[in-house]
Amino acid sequence: MNPIELEWQHLKQDELASQSFEDELDLAYAVIDGVQSRAEKGNYSTQRVKFHSNSSA
Repeated sequence: MNPIELEWQHLKQDELASQSFEDELDLAYAVIDGVQSRAEKGNYSTQRVKFHSNSSA
């Protein structure tokens, strides 16, 4: 399994389990908080990366 897949599996099972979200934005914030929480527990750092769309939609 790819390392990111394993991390995502633990994120879903531990930080996001039994939660429901009103919309995608709430889910996105929960994922960000979960990643930060896992980083603190694992004593490693994280960095957010923004991707910019080049579409003209």
